[in-house]
Amino acid sequence: MNADATLLESRAMTASKAQTQAPSRSLDQRMDALQRANDIRVKRAQLKRDLKTGSVQVEEILSNPPDYVGTAKVFDMLMAVPKFGRVKAARFLNQCRISPSKTIAGLSDRQRDELVRLFRH
Repeated sequence: MNADATLLESRAMTASKAQTQAPSRSLDQRMDALQRANDIRVKRAQLKRDLKTGSVQVEEILSNPPDYVGTAKVFDMLMAVPKFGRVKAARFLNQCRISPSKTIAGLSDRQRDELVRLFRH
């Protein structure tokens, strides 16, 4: 029975650690955060449409990213470029030693420069 009690106690400790909650926020704070997130999604969707049509160049976005693009994945931005699919986007990222999950804001100067250089050639 002693081993069973120890097992139950360790499970209870593990469960309590896994159930940490986000800090409570007021309704106004949650609504503001939701509005900001929706605004960012709308701006990103428009940017992807602009990339598809060619009215915006991906080099511009990578060189001088707007604030709303910072948390977007580089892979997703490359996928919005005409004639880019999963394979070509992955190849470009691999050539520049960039993880597919890397965000635009998370790019180092070297990675950013290499990626822009690939697009300009």
